[in-house]
Amino acid sequence: MKRALLVLLVVLLAWAWQERQALGDFPGILPAYSAKEYCSCRFVMGFDVAYCRSYVRQYLPLSLLEEDSAARTVLAEGLGQRSQAAWQGQREGCRLLP
Repeated sequence: MKRALLVLLVVLLAWAWQERQALGDFPGILPAYSAKEYCSCRFVMGFDVAYCRSYVRQYLPLSLLEEDSAARTVLAEGLGQRSQAAWQGQREGCRLLP
């Protein structure tokens, strides 16, 4: 039993080492997706706040989802990362800000 657990641990560590770049990028995906999709939902499609919040809800919760209606920007924070999206215009939609 202990040997099987040790083999499983070694395989898991080898997989994690191979996927280290993807695993390192993962925390930034949640807030980036949420900011961009919420911005598009609100300012491109014109849906209400409650619908858009439920639309971007994920299994992993955001610690912050803030909308500035006047500036048409959205700030999302989750897993220790922040992303901001802004409405560019009717033809361009929303994009992530650097």
